[in-house]
Amino acid sequence: MTKELQVLRSIAGEMTSIPGHLGFYYKNLVTGCTYGINADDAFLAASVIKFPLLLHVLTRAEKGEIRLSDKLIVEDREKMPSCGGLNQFTGPVEVDILTLCRLMIVLSDNTATNKLFRFCGLEETNTAFRDMGLEKTVVRRLLFDAEASARGLENTICPREMGALLERLYRNEFIGPEASRKALDILLKQQIDHKLDGKLCGEVPIAHKTGEDDRLSNDVGIVFAEQPFVICFAGHDTDVYRWEDLMRRGTFDLVHAQMD
Repeated sequence: MTKELQVLRSIAGEMTSIPGHLGFYYKNLVTGCTYGINADDAFLAASVIKFPLLLHVLTRAEKGEIRLSDKLIVEDREKMPSCGGLNQFTGPVEVDILTLCRLMIVLSDNTATNKLFRFCGLEETNTAFRDMGLEKTVVRRLLFDAEASARGLENTICPREMGALLERLYRNEFIGPEASRKALDILLKQQIDHKLDGKLCGEVPIAHKTGEDDRLSNDVGIVFAEQPFVICFAGHDTDVYRWEDLMRRGTFDLVHAQMD
Protein backbone atom coordinates (compact mmCIF):
# COMPACT_ATOMS: atom_id res chain seq x y z
CA MET A 1 0.00 0.00 0.00
CA THR A 2 1.39 3.44 -0.91
CA LYS A 3 1.80 6.13 1.74
CA GLU A 4 -0.74 8.23 -0.17
CA LEU A 5 -3.37 5.52 0.20
CA GLN A 6 -2.43 4.99 3.85
CA VAL A 7 -3.11 8.67 4.55
CA LEU A 8 -6.39 8.60 2.63
CA ARG A 9 -7.59 5.55 4.57
CA SER A 10 -6.54 7.21 7.81
CA ILE A 11 -8.64 10.28 6.94
CA ALA A 12 -11.59 8.00 6.16
CA GLY A 13 -11.15 6.17 9.46
CA GLU A 14 -11.07 9.38 11.50
CA MET A 15 -14.16 10.68 9.72
CA THR A 16 -16.18 7.82 11.19
CA SER A 17 -15.43 9.10 14.70
CA ILE A 18 -16.44 12.72 14.06
CA PRO A 19 -20.15 13.55 14.33
CA GLY A 20 -22.21 15.09 11.56
CA HIS A 21 -22.62 14.88 7.82
CA LEU A 22 -19.07 14.82 6.42
CA GLY A 23 -17.75 14.55 2.89
CA PHE A 24 -14.30 14.22 1.36
CA TYR A 25 -12.95 14.16 -2.21
CA TYR A 26 -9.34 13.76 -3.34
CA LYS A 27 -7.67 13.45 -6.72
CA ASN A 28 -3.97 13.33 -7.50
CA LEU A 29 -3.72 15.44 -10.65
CA VAL A 30 -0.61 13.62 -11.86
CA THR A 31 -1.40 9.95 -11.21
CA GLY A 32 -5.19 10.17 -11.30
CA CYS A 33 -5.54 8.45 -7.90
CA THR A 34 -9.05 9.34 -6.70
CA TYR A 35 -10.65 8.79 -3.30
CA GLY A 36 -13.98 9.88 -1.90
CA ILE A 37 -16.26 9.55 1.10
CA ASN A 38 -19.81 10.86 0.65
CA ALA A 39 -18.24 12.79 -2.23
CA ASP A 40 -21.48 12.89 -4.24
CA ASP A 41 -23.66 14.14 -1.38
CA ALA A 42 -25.00 17.69 -1.10
CA PHE A 43 -23.67 19.74 1.81
CA LEU A 44 -24.50 23.15 3.21
CA ALA A 45 -22.28 25.48 1.21
CA ALA A 46 -21.60 28.49 3.44
CA SER A 47 -18.99 30.60 1.63
CA VAL A 48 -17.82 27.88 -0.76
CA ILE A 49 -20.78 28.87 -2.96
CA LYS A 50 -18.64 31.91 -3.81
CA PHE A 51 -16.25 29.72 -5.81
CA PRO A 52 -18.67 28.68 -8.59
CA LEU A 53 -20.11 32.20 -8.55
CA LEU A 54 -16.63 33.52 -9.33
CA LEU A 55 -16.44 31.14 -12.29
CA HIS A 56 -19.87 32.26 -13.52
CA VAL A 57 -18.80 35.92 -13.47
CA LEU A 58 -15.56 35.13 -15.30
CA THR A 59 -17.54 33.13 -17.87
CA ARG A 60 -19.82 36.09 -18.56
CA ALA A 61 -16.80 38.34 -18.99
CA GLU A 62 -15.13 35.84 -21.33
CA LYS A 63 -18.29 35.74 -23.46
CA GLY A 64 -18.36 39.54 -23.65
CA GLU A 65 -21.64 39.87 -21.75
CA ILE A 66 -19.99 42.05 -19.09
CA ARG A 67 -16.66 43.76 -18.53
CA LEU A 68 -14.73 43.12 -15.33
CA SER A 69 -13.97 46.84 -15.28
CA ASP A 70 -17.70 47.70 -15.13
CA LYS A 71 -18.56 49.42 -11.85
CA LEU A 72 -21.46 48.74 -9.49
CA ILE A 73 -22.72 50.85 -6.60
CA VAL A 74 -22.93 49.10 -3.22
CA GLU A 75 -25.53 50.89 -1.09
CA ASP A 76 -25.51 51.01 2.72
CA ARG A 77 -28.59 48.77 2.88
CA GLU A 78 -26.71 46.07 0.95
CA LYS A 79 -23.82 45.82 3.41
CA MET A 80 -23.68 42.47 5.21
CA PRO A 81 -22.04 41.59 8.54
CA SER A 82 -19.13 39.25 9.20
CA CYS A 83 -16.39 38.69 6.61
CA GLY A 84 -15.11 41.31 4.21
CA GLY A 85 -14.19 44.95 3.94
CA LEU A 86 -17.02 46.69 2.10
CA ASN A 87 -19.16 46.91 5.24
CA GLN A 88 -16.48 49.15 6.79
CA PHE A 89 -16.91 51.89 4.18
CA THR A 90 -19.10 54.89 4.98
CA GLY A 91 -21.91 55.51 2.52
CA PRO A 92 -22.32 54.09 -0.99
CA VAL A 93 -19.23 52.50 -2.53
CA GLU A 94 -18.45 52.29 -6.26
CA VAL A 95 -16.59 49.05 -7.00
CA ASP A 96 -15.62 47.35 -10.27
CA ILE A 97 -16.68 43.74 -10.84
CA LEU A 98 -13.15 42.31 -10.71
CA THR A 99 -12.58 43.92 -7.31
CA LEU A 100 -15.88 42.49 -6.08
CA CYS A 101 -14.69 39.04 -7.22
CA ARG A 102 -11.37 39.44 -5.44
CA LEU A 103 -13.01 40.64 -2.23
CA MET A 104 -15.53 37.78 -2.40
CA ILE A 105 -12.79 35.13 -2.53
CA VAL A 106 -9.72 36.62 -0.85
CA LEU A 107 -11.58 38.13 2.14
CA SER A 108 -14.79 36.09 1.73
CA ASP A 109 -16.67 39.39 1.55
CA ASN A 110 -20.39 38.72 2.00
CA THR A 111 -21.46 42.14 0.74
CA ALA A 112 -19.50 41.66 -2.49
CA THR A 113 -21.03 38.21 -2.90
CA ASN A 114 -24.62 39.36 -2.55
CA LYS A 115 -23.95 42.25 -4.93
CA LEU A 116 -22.68 39.81 -7.56
CA PHE A 117 -25.62 37.45 -6.99
CA ARG A 118 -28.05 40.34 -7.47
CA PHE A 119 -26.16 41.50 -10.55
CA CYS A 120 -26.18 38.03 -12.12
CA GLY A 121 -29.59 36.86 -10.82
CA LEU A 122 -30.11 33.69 -8.81
CA GLU A 123 -32.02 31.79 -11.51
CA GLU A 124 -29.49 32.77 -14.14
CA THR A 125 -26.65 31.71 -11.84
CA ASN A 126 -28.21 28.29 -11.31
CA THR A 127 -28.59 27.88 -15.06
CA ALA A 128 -24.90 28.68 -15.39
CA PHE A 129 -24.07 26.18 -12.63
CA ARG A 130 -25.90 23.47 -14.56
CA ASP A 131 -23.98 24.44 -17.69
CA MET A 132 -20.79 23.87 -15.67
CA GLY A 133 -21.98 20.34 -14.95
CA LEU A 134 -23.14 21.06 -11.41
CA GLU A 135 -26.24 19.22 -10.20
CA LYS A 136 -26.12 19.35 -6.42
CA THR A 137 -24.36 22.70 -6.19
CA VAL A 138 -27.28 25.13 -6.06
CA VAL A 139 -27.84 28.72 -4.88
CA ARG A 140 -31.25 29.14 -3.25
CA ARG A 141 -30.88 32.41 -1.38
CA LEU A 142 -28.64 35.39 -0.76
CA LEU A 143 -26.23 35.27 2.16
CA PHE A 144 -27.67 36.35 5.52
CA ASP A 145 -31.24 36.07 4.27
CA ALA A 146 -32.75 34.96 7.57
CA GLU A 147 -36.31 34.78 6.22
CA ALA A 148 -35.33 32.45 3.37
CA SER A 149 -33.20 30.36 5.71
CA ALA A 150 -36.13 30.01 8.10
CA ARG A 151 -38.12 28.56 5.18
CA GLY A 152 -35.44 25.93 4.71
CA LEU A 153 -33.80 27.48 1.67
CA GLU A 154 -30.07 26.72 1.85
CA ASN A 155 -27.25 26.90 -0.66
CA THR A 156 -25.52 23.59 -1.29
CA ILE A 157 -22.29 22.24 -2.75
CA CYS A 158 -21.01 18.78 -3.66
CA PRO A 159 -17.36 17.80 -2.96
CA ARG A 160 -16.86 15.91 -6.22
CA GLU A 161 -18.42 18.76 -8.23
CA MET A 162 -16.12 21.30 -6.57
CA GLY A 163 -13.19 18.99 -7.24
CA ALA A 164 -14.11 18.68 -10.93
CA LEU A 165 -14.22 22.47 -11.30
CA LEU A 166 -10.85 22.82 -9.59
CA GLU A 167 -9.33 20.19 -11.88
CA ARG A 168 -10.61 22.04 -14.94
CA LEU A 169 -8.91 25.21 -13.67
CA TYR A 170 -5.67 23.34 -13.05
CA ARG A 171 -5.69 21.96 -16.59
CA ASN A 172 -6.62 25.40 -18.04
CA GLU A 173 -9.82 23.85 -19.37
CA PHE A 174 -12.40 26.16 -17.78
CA ILE A 175 -13.58 28.36 -20.67
CA GLY A 176 -9.96 28.93 -21.68
CA PRO A 177 -6.42 29.32 -20.32
CA GLU A 178 -6.72 33.05 -19.51
CA ALA A 179 -9.94 32.71 -17.50
CA SER A 180 -8.59 29.61 -15.73
CA ARG A 181 -5.40 31.41 -14.74
CA LYS A 182 -7.35 34.46 -13.56
CA ALA A 183 -9.52 32.29 -11.30
CA LEU A 184 -6.51 30.42 -9.90
CA ASP A 185 -4.68 33.69 -9.24
CA ILE A 186 -7.61 34.92 -7.14
CA LEU A 187 -7.98 31.59 -5.27
CA LEU A 188 -4.25 31.55 -4.48
CA LYS A 189 -4.64 34.86 -2.62
CA GLN A 190 -7.21 33.42 -0.15
CA GLN A 191 -6.44 34.85 3.30
CA ILE A 192 -8.50 32.43 5.42
CA ASP A 193 -5.78 29.81 5.75
CA HIS A 194 -6.34 27.93 9.01
CA LYS A 195 -7.71 24.75 7.42
CA LEU A 196 -5.96 23.20 4.37
CA ASP A 197 -2.90 25.36 5.03
CA GLY A 198 -3.17 25.32 8.81
CA LYS A 199 -0.28 22.89 9.38
CA LEU A 200 1.59 23.46 6.12
CA CYS A 201 1.90 27.19 6.91
CA GLY A 202 2.66 28.24 3.35
CA GLU A 203 5.00 25.35 2.58
CA VAL A 204 3.25 24.87 -0.77
CA PRO A 205 0.81 27.15 -2.63
CA ILE A 206 -2.90 26.36 -2.20
CA ALA A 207 -5.67 27.77 -4.41
CA HIS A 208 -8.82 27.33 -2.35
CA LYS A 209 -12.09 28.63 -0.91
CA THR A 210 -13.30 28.12 2.62
CA GLY A 211 -16.74 28.22 4.21
CA GLU A 212 -17.84 28.24 7.81
CA ASP A 213 -20.89 28.73 10.00
CA ASP A 214 -22.23 27.30 13.25
CA ARG A 215 -21.25 23.60 13.36
CA LEU A 216 -20.17 23.82 9.72
CA SER A 217 -16.77 23.97 8.06
CA ASN A 218 -15.68 23.47 4.44
CA ASP A 219 -12.49 23.96 2.44
CA VAL A 220 -11.95 23.03 -1.21
CA GLY A 221 -8.79 23.61 -3.21
CA ILE A 222 -5.79 22.63 -5.26
CA VAL A 223 -2.64 21.88 -3.26
CA PHE A 224 0.44 22.51 -5.43
CA ALA A 225 2.58 19.77 -3.93
CA GLU A 226 5.26 17.88 -5.88
CA GLN A 227 2.29 16.04 -7.39
CA PRO A 228 -0.54 18.62 -7.23
CA PHE A 229 -3.86 17.35 -5.93
CA VAL A 230 -7.44 18.46 -5.49
CA ILE A 231 -8.81 18.10 -1.97
CA CYS A 232 -12.32 18.97 -0.80
CA PHE A 233 -13.66 18.76 2.75
CA ALA A 234 -17.32 19.56 3.50
CA GLY A 235 -19.19 19.01 6.74
CA HIS A 236 -22.07 20.31 8.81
CA ASP A 237 -23.79 19.45 12.11
CA THR A 238 -20.29 18.55 13.24
CA ASP A 239 -17.61 19.22 15.82
CA VAL A 240 -15.81 21.99 13.94
CA TYR A 241 -12.64 21.82 16.03
CA ARG A 242 -12.09 18.12 15.35
CA TRP A 243 -13.15 18.38 11.71
CA GLU A 244 -10.81 21.28 10.95
CA ASP A 245 -7.99 19.54 12.81
CA LEU A 246 -8.43 16.57 10.46
CA MET A 247 -8.36 18.91 7.46
CA ARG A 248 -5.04 20.37 8.62
CA ARG A 249 -3.37 17.06 9.43
CA GLY A 250 -4.77 15.23 6.42
CA THR A 251 -3.57 17.83 3.93
CA PHE A 252 -0.15 18.04 5.59
CA ASP A 253 0.24 14.27 5.58
CA LEU A 254 -0.76 13.96 1.92
CA VAL A 255 1.86 16.54 0.92
CA HIS A 256 4.57 14.82 2.96
CA ALA A 257 3.59 11.34 1.78
CA GLN A 258 5.01 12.40 -1.58
CA MET A 259 8.34 13.38 -0.04
CA ASP A 260 9.13 10.06 1.65
